Amino acid sequence: MSYFLQQLVNGIGDGAIYASLGLALVLIYRTTNIANFAQGEMATFSAYIAWQLIDWGLPFGVAFLVAFIASIIIGALTYYLIVRPVQHKDELTIIIVTLGLFLAFNSLSGSLWGFLQLSIPSAFPDRNLAFGSMRLNVELLGTIAVLIAISVGMFVLFQRTRIGTALRASASNATSAMLVGVPFTAMMALGWGLAAGLGAVSGLLVAPKLTLDPNMMGSIIIYAFAAAVVGGLTSYRGAVVGGAIVGISQALSMAYLPWLGSDLQILLPLLLIVAVLIAKPEGLFGGTVMVRV
Repeated sequence: MSYFLQQLVNGIGDGAIYASLGLALVLIYRTTNIANFAQGEMATFSAYIAWQLIDWGLPFGVAFLVAFIASIIIGALTYYLIVRPVQHKDELTIIIVTLGLFLAFNSLSGSLWGFLQLSIPSAFPDRNLAFGSMRLNVELLGTIAVLIAISVGMFVLFQRTRIGTALRASASNATSAMLVGVPFTAMMALGWGLAAGLGAVSGLLVAPKLTLDPNMMGSIIIYAFAAAVVGGLTSYRGAVVGGAIVGISQALSMAYLPWLGSDLQILLPLLLIVAVLIAKPEGLFGGTVMVRV
């Protein structure tokens, strides 16, 4: 029983990472109705910025803050320069553009910092806390705490602030929002910037657990998409719950289905996505979109 509980806790910790990137995907989708396939590569680029600042001698906290702000700016500029001109095109065009961004950020990371694996320190001490027969890593607990803080912050932003109301209005009905004075383009850029900032947090949570290289988020983005789709691409709560489901499922399958091997573990999130899309296309917490004609 203790082994099962240990795997459960480990799965929740991994799920918190998937959920943090899943929240960025949901944020962009809710504000611009775009599924950003480059979100993982943008997060990797942000992690490289933090690594470079740490390598130059800056403390981790300062490096994180600068990387976070830089990521918001990069996300906003990406929207202004690349996404905005095609935002109202057909879905295939938007998909191709985000895939192009995927390749662009991946290549840019490799050209600036190379393709060798680098190490980056963790924001949390490498210690374990014992609770009976269970061992809880401080980094795992810190990751969960970061996810809770992000979730609370997003709730406050979107439900208790004028900016959050403007973001929701812009995503809901652009024409009506502009008619009442909401700066639509600025809100869309802000949505992309905030999503890039969340991606930076996710990248800095992942990098110490893996190694920093341009392809670091290759599998993580699939798990994050699974978390977002399972929970519902329109629901922030769904992304958190979906991340927990994906993380726990992955941990239990690795513990009790070792014959799958590490290469086949990636099938799990894909199967979850297919199952949810068949049973409940809008996701577990996603709402049905109503269109007035």
